[in-house]
Amino acid sequence: MSNPEFDEKALLKTILEPLLEDFIYWFTRSHQLLTRQQLSFISPQQQADLLSRVEQAKQEVDCAKLLFKATEQQAGVTLQVVASWHQLVTECWFIAQGDRQEKDA
Repeated sequence: MSNPEFDEKALLKTILEPLLEDFIYWFTRSHQLLTRQQLSFISPQQQADLLSRVEQAKQEVDCAKLLFKATEQQAGVTLQVVASWHQLVTECWFIAQGDRQEKDA
């Protein structure tokens, strides 16, 4: 019979660890995009708001990653929090797409 504690720990390491890395990657890219120039297709206030939310989410992900490591992969993240990060990443993808389209025009 398998050990449920081992299975949960392995599952968290297999799924959560790369997911946190992905969030860090996308929030870092988005931060770079939002700080290097004013985007013409959104207002300065919208850009500042998005940048603020990206910075906050990146800090949250960084904390989750540290907690995950500090607890030897025993700490998780609620689906509600993961969903909010994913929603923000999706919003950032649309902004990046708008930036690419503007440069291609």
